[in-house]
Amino acid sequence: MITANVEKALNEQINKEMYSAYLYMSMSAQCGEMGLKGIAVWFMAQYHEEMFHAMKIYEYVARQGAKVRLGAIEQPQQDYSSVLEMYEKTLDHEKVVTKSINDLMDLAIEHKDHATQAFLTWYVTEQVEEEESATDILQRLKLMGDNTGGLYLLDKELGTRVVNAPVNFSQGLEAAAGA
Repeated sequence: MITANVEKALNEQINKEMYSAYLYMSMSAQCGEMGLKGIAVWFMAQYHEEMFHAMKIYEYVARQGAKVRLGAIEQPQQDYSSVLEMYEKTLDHEKVVTKSINDLMDLAIEHKDHATQAFLTWYVTEQVEEEESATDILQRLKLMGDNTGGLYLLDKELGTRVVNAPVNFSQGLEAAAGA
């Protein structure tokens, strides 16, 4: 069973993951408005991944016999000056999430909560991937500068991204994943 402190922190992380989803949905909307349908697809796939991250924690908290407590989700930024700014914000945001996951792991270690430590290991690894992906795209955007042809090609490439996480959680993650 998880302690009250770990329960509270996990519930806060659910909120942070849902905010992440909301943030990426906002970015997807703006890219769609800009005619960058491929980058909009990339951000919408990111939205679905973040919702999956939130649901994994949600189910973990419930399975541990703890209470899920959902908080208000902060409104994300609505307007960005460029795709470059969106990916700068994406990388900055993922670094904040990484710190939050690491703080959660530290808390689980402090409370000698081995089950939560094992559970959070997946998130630690996932955050390495999240930061790497954002960094890669950001570096490419910086290299292309104002080259609209480069942006066109990147938009086309990012539009091929598919959601790797289940999106229907109504019967739980295992059912959604086809397990």
